[in-house]
Amino acid sequence: MKKFMGVLFSVMLGLSFFSGTAFADVDKGQKLFQKKLKKPCGMTGAKFAAKHTQDEWEEIYEEGKFKEEINKICPKVKPEAIKDSWVKHLYDFAYEYASDSGNVPSC
Repeated sequence: MKKFMGVLFSVMLGLSFFSGTAFADVDKGQKLFQKKLKKPCGMTGAKFAAKHTQDEWEEIYEEGKFKEEINKICPKVKPEAIKDSWVKHLYDFAYEYASDSGNVPSC
């Protein structure tokens, strides 16, 4: 039992260090949209995210076409202007506030 608790504690401790940087963040995606995309897109984050349902956003992301989709919605934003490190955060933002999610962002 003591060995099991030690292993469990080690795993929990390891996950606490890992989880903060390894996973994307909806709030970070919202901030990125506001700072980098809102003006060139000419729309709010709510309108941007509502362009697709959650299933559609998920399919676009899994096919690796998220940057291209941003370019379709916002022609002034070129895919190469979007850093790869932003994609997961922007995807999580778009997915969280998709047209069928029932959620509304504050931007």
